Amino acid sequence: MATDTINLDVQLGRLQLRNPIGVASGTFGYAREMAGLVDLNRLGAIVPKTITKLPRLGNETPRTFETTGGMLNSIGLANGGIDIFIEEQLPYLAALEPEIIVSIAGRTVEEFVDMAARLDGLPGVAALELNISCPNVSGGVDFGSDPSLCEPLVTGVRKACSVPVLAKLTPNVTDITIIARAAEAGGADAISLINTCLGMGVNWRRRRPYLGNVMGGLSGPAIKPIALRAVFQVSRAVSIPLMGIGGISSIDDVMEFLVTGATAIQIGTANFYNPSVSMQILDALPAAVERLGVGSVAEVVGTIEV
Repeated sequence: MATDTINLDVQLGRLQLRNPIGVASGTFGYAREMAGLVDLNRLGAIVPKTITKLPRLGNETPRTFETTGGMLNSIGLANGGIDIFIEEQLPYLAALEPEIIVSIAGRTVEEFVDMAARLDGLPGVAALELNISCPNVSGGVDFGSDPSLCEPLVTGVRKACSVPVLAKLTPNVTDITIIARAAEAGGADAISLINTCLGMGVNWRRRRPYLGNVMGGLSGPAIKPIALRAVFQVSRAVSIPLMGIGGISSIDDVMEFLVTGATAIQIGTANFYNPSVSMQILDALPAAVERLGVGSVAEVVGTIEV
């Protein structure tokens, strides 16, 4: 089987991607920042930095801290708000070939619904990813940690727009499958797993935390086992497809997520220290799929044997 015959297309509910390789919100800017380092049009999906209804300045500095095997961040969803995004960022994104999955966050159901309605039908908006799992803002994980809040939120967004809806969940819960089922019941087309794990760094010499916000979200290779566990559990709890996120930095990582049950993936922290990582993974993907003796990425998904 020739690698150039491998079918890389995947289907995330109503959203079709020409390949399963995406880049995660908050790690790729609004894409133009990476244009000189990455062939953007090769990607399957781009998830720009999360936007909110009104501009946000973000949390107190310092906002990032490198840890063993990862990074802590407490950016706090700093962004210019939905108006600036639509006027200044979306036209550039709309001209790119990958599917643009716009990440939105709100303090209330009404904010989520209003943003979804405003974005619906705009050129370049292929889908929405509901960031209901950010640990760095007040109330950032409320909708992603309580099924009684998650389901009506997803339902409201789904009614307000015609594009596919993905719910991005937090690992900072006792049982992530309960939240995943609530998102599915609300009408989510797919689920993104996972957002960062709540963590903390301490400078014992100064007797102070390293982050201005005290705690932040841990990302990078250190959280990959947690993300794989979440994908494994949720893939057995829901019938909708999953997008795997967490510590992905190589083709081996991608294949681990695919066989565990993710239909597609997002690369996050690795973009910071190896900006060309997505291109390297795309180059290696057909041969990795062929090695498993199948002709498409879709045939790999969820084939783990336990």
